[in-house]
Amino acid sequence: MQRYRMIVDAMGGDQAPRVVVEGSLLALREVRQRFDIVLVGRKEAVEEEIRSISGGPPPPGITIVDAPQVIEMNDAPTAALRAKKGSSIAVGLEMLKQGKGSAFVSAGNTGAVLAASTLILGKLPGVSRPTIGAFLPTETGVCLLVDAGANVDSKPRHLFEFAVMGSIYFAEMIGVKKPRVGLLSIGEESIKGDERTQQAHKLLTESNLNFIGNIEGRDILLGKSDVIVCDGFVGNVVLKFAESVLTVVKDRIKQVAFRNLFHKASLALAYGALRMAFRSFDYQEYGGVPLLGVKGVSVIGHGLSSPKAIKNMILKAEEAAEKKIPERIQSALAELLTSK
Repeated sequence: MQRYRMIVDAMGGDQAPRVVVEGSLLALREVRQRFDIVLVGRKEAVEEEIRSISGGPPPPGITIVDAPQVIEMNDAPTAALRAKKGSSIAVGLEMLKQGKGSAFVSAGNTGAVLAASTLILGKLPGVSRPTIGAFLPTETGVCLLVDAGANVDSKPRHLFEFAVMGSIYFAEMIGVKKPRVGLLSIGEESIKGDERTQQAHKLLTESNLNFIGNIEGRDILLGKSDVIVCDGFVGNVVLKFAESVLTVVKDRIKQVAFRNLFHKASLALAYGALRMAFRSFDYQEYGGVPLLGVKGVSVIGHGLSSPKAIKNMILKAEEAAEKKIPERIQSALAELLTSK
């Protein structure tokens, strides 16, 4: 079995490097030596966190590569990349490009990871714009939303490419042979939506994808489509709204439960079922999704990622590398371009 080497941005995230180190150690314990982890970041800070958590030096399977600079969450992505060539994001992605790792994982500045991945790794042939996806829970399982915020003002051709890349990723990671692709719009009819959406509808209809037509916002959580295609502006609004649902519902249940003893007892009886239901809405369970369309596996996660989320990001990155997601996307796009 091939032993993978996961490059992890130790400085990425609102609570880095602590949570990144914790999540990396969790991942190593879970996989039992299936891969190695390279933590890229300020060496002294990373070593200090490892000592604090494990009580000693880095355990077997963990190495540290020094990257003295950090791209902060509020840094302008392109300017930060030019000014901070020694950042954990730039150093880690350069390592991936040079073949010194199997995948790159970061919960850092999304725009910087997106820009650096595109500039350093390069785009796959046939890809106009790489895209970020996000898994959302549905009544029947999960769906993949693409684009989830990487691209705004997308053109019809971009939406078509998002559909192709999202369909391949969903098929490989979830195991659905022909994922249903839906175009997010304001009505089911093909004439609904703005001009961009109507033109994208035509491209998708003429493709060999399993395109089921337009879907509306109310259809997302009902599971009517496996892959939901939209512009990044819309996708990010949908994603952030979905992330708030779990918190609001939990708070509302607590408010009701603490009104009287009967409600408290009822909640206690239903606790197990509620916990299982809420789990599917927890972003930590999904980790992150690779930036689709670049020459390599570059996984972008939530800035608020917990150790559990970091662990799942690393495991998803390993799976994407093992299933050769970039190569499969490149092959599918080449076939589509040849057939047109």
